[in-house]
Amino acid sequence: MTRPGFAFSTTLRVRYAEIDGQKIVFNSRYLEYADVAITDFWDWSGIAAAVPGWDDTEFNVRRTEIDYLAPFRLGDTIAAHVRIERVGTSSLTKRIELTHAATGALHTVITMVSVHVDLATGRPASLPPAIRDHIARLATPA
Repeated sequence: MTRPGFAFSTTLRVRYAEIDGQKIVFNSRYLEYADVAITDFWDWSGIAAAVPGWDDTEFNVRRTEIDYLAPFRLGDTIAAHVRIERVGTSSLTKRIELTHAATGALHTVITMVSVHVDLATGRPASLPPAIRDHIARLATPA
């Protein structure tokens, strides 16, 4: 399923273990959906094959903002759309929109800022130029 402003999407299905006592998806599960979608996005981007050193690249989530617009329910199929909105020296901003796959209705908007870190020190580090260039080519301005 395509969505204006997004070149990538993947689908997920709401499982029983993901709903709460109100029979809607529990709020923390939306971050899990975002994580799966971002992993699929990186696979789709081809960065692992195109850029040496990608497998040693690590990002830590610095900030996440979630707007819950409508709940998902058991059995719903979610279309998760991902784009890179901004690439900084050591950080990148991703936007994830979760829509109902059957109706296209927007249910959730997630903005996530991640920071590239040096694995040895755990401190922020500048993105290597080849990785930054590849990610920058994926970016879609807001």
